[in-house]
Amino acid sequence: MPRKQARIERDRPSRVERLGFRLDEETKDLIERAAYLSRRKVSDFCVTALTETARRTIAEHETLELSDRDRETFFEALINPPEPSERLARALAAHKQRVAS
Repeated sequence: MPRKQARIERDRPSRVERLGFRLDEETKDLIERAAYLSRRKVSDFCVTALTETARRTIAEHETLELSDRDRETFFEALINPPEPSERLARALAAHKQRVAS
């Protein structure tokens, strides 16, 4: 039994950081009810909900979704890239002079 307990404690991330905030009574009651219905402690329920929301928010901000038109334009530019402009050609030449390959 001690081995199993040690493995469980080792796999669980340590919770040393704290977040503190105040809630109105209605919100607190809502969270407590949801935690009860989920058969979880309020703190575990809140940590899980906050973590899922944080991951979803980050993913939404790090993901670029293109419309069909944008996607077609992007792939067309990859398959048939446009000729470099005169300005781009000058910038590349200037870069080659400044940077040793």
